[in-house]
Amino acid sequence: MTADLTTEPRLRHVQCLAPEGLHRMAYWEWGDTANPRVLVCVHGLSRQGRDFDTFARATCADYRVVCPDVVGRGRSGWLKNAASYAIPTYVADMVTLLARLDATEVHWVGTSMGGLIGMGLASLPDSPIRKLVLNDVGPAIEYAALARIGGYLGQPAHWRSVDEAADALLAISRGFGPHSREEWLALTRPQLVPDGDGFKSHYDPAIAVPFKAVTPELAAAGEGMLWHAYDSLRCPTLVLRGAESDLLSRATADAMAQRGPRARVQEIAGVGHAPTLVHADQIELVRAFLASP
Repeated sequence: MTADLTTEPRLRHVQCLAPEGLHRMAYWEWGDTANPRVLVCVHGLSRQGRDFDTFARATCADYRVVCPDVVGRGRSGWLKNAASYAIPTYVADMVTLLARLDATEVHWVGTSMGGLIGMGLASLPDSPIRKLVLNDVGPAIEYAALARIGGYLGQPAHWRSVDEAADALLAISRGFGPHSREEWLALTRPQLVPDGDGFKSHYDPAIAVPFKAVTPELAAAGEGMLWHAYDSLRCPTLVLRGAESDLLSRATADAMAQRGPRARVQEIAGVGHAPTLVHADQIELVRAFLASP
């Protein structure tokens, strides 16, 4: 088997079903399409699949790496009903994607929202997920972090240049940890779409509607459901926690090491929410876990 080691991914689309009708989900594919070893990497709330470019380049010799743009983000379509921007819709879309890939077994790396999608899918009976990486997310999400994210999510923005956009996105993404300017521009460019004489964010502002409707009471009720899903997991699980994360507390990470799949927990110094898996030490943590017996 010879992997396709090109430096750019292939863009594909798959048709998915939501209550209001059909929508298209884009996904970026790296490596040999005939490789039965499939690695799915899913991004955070307002991001898109190209966040994993560096990680995918490092792993596509071993895996067919698939990085979807969750609906409403990147090159994917937008939903007609904002209320459908929710984990059950995303899990259903991923089931459709795995059918398209003809993947009977997969490894899953999910950052923040992508981890919640993976946890939901992995908790289903007969799930194809064999190893699960939860990148700075768990069943208990600190409400202060939700409020912080809600403060900027969906807000109108127009930037005159990529550099201006990079500076603005950096200001709300300090938790990602230190990056060189080149690394940060690489993470910024796929986040942008042309907007007149400049750029705007590459996501549907309506993704903020259900997110901002979450109250502390709703968050507490959802936590119980997420712990139930987590406790039902049977696959080996790695939890990455930014040591300065305001979303995944150390107490929650410690509980995840004791409950359900008894996850292996690795803290990453100097990072908050969430590690970008751009740097070699972060990539190696995940690669070593995926390669372990």
